[in-house]
Amino acid sequence: MKQIPNLFTLLNLVFGCIAIVYTMQNGIVIHEDGTGAQWIDMPERIWMASLFIGLAAVVDFLDGFVARLFKATSELGRQLDSLADVVSFGVAPGMILYQFLRLSYAQEQGALEVPVFILAFAFVLPAAAAWRLATFNLDTTQAFSFRGVPTPAVGLLVASFPLIYWNVTDVWVRDYFLLNKWVLLLTIVVLSWLMVSRIPILSLKFKDYTLAGNIPKLVILGIAIIAAIFLGWLSVPVIFLAYVLVSLLFKNQIA
Repeated sequence: MKQIPNLFTLLNLVFGCIAIVYTMQNGIVIHEDGTGAQWIDMPERIWMASLFIGLAAVVDFLDGFVARLFKATSELGRQLDSLADVVSFGVAPGMILYQFLRLSYAQEQGALEVPVFILAFAFVLPAAAAWRLATFNLDTTQAFSFRGVPTPAVGLLVASFPLIYWNVTDVWVRDYFLLNKWVLLLTIVVLSWLMVSRIPILSLKFKDYTLAGNIPKLVILGIAIIAAIFLGWLSVPVIFLAYVLVSLLFKNQIA
């Protein structure tokens, strides 16, 4: 019975691995004719990676609850949780960013000759995730608050990109953000920095159930509900931004 929470954690890792498989087997093909013109054949498969990252997040949330339910918290479980998070919310989102960088360069002349090391810049994100999780494991003070943005939050943000790409009809969202190499590169840098930084970030765990003690969480919840109603999948970046900004706004109340 004591290993049940660890099995939940390993399921998180398995979902992350499946997400990576769908990201790699996305059916994207870059064509080039004799004149040098290029076009993209891109079936809608990569969104399955988003689904499995989302499932990994659900399992990641539940494993702590299951551990407390069975009174089976352990240092092994803590280490397994971080290792699984590196895969599901670091490597898998890094692969998604790799593919979007690939698509952004595919719109340019000579896209098929883009050096792999340029596209591999996407893997700065999983490297930052691994650093952040290792630091977290050594810091016993991050119970009801964090130093740096949690890796699952970043992973879910990146997981929303394929869903936004195929479900948001505004062309400017795709052309100026999701398929803009400079925006993607900046996004990688900013998200990586947010994870390894020491800025105070709110934990969504409840320390108490008083209204005064949970105002920041209620503000985020309110923004999330309104954004989801009016923005659809675009609400995910809005909620992420609100999470960071509200944390900074109420940083004096964060323990």
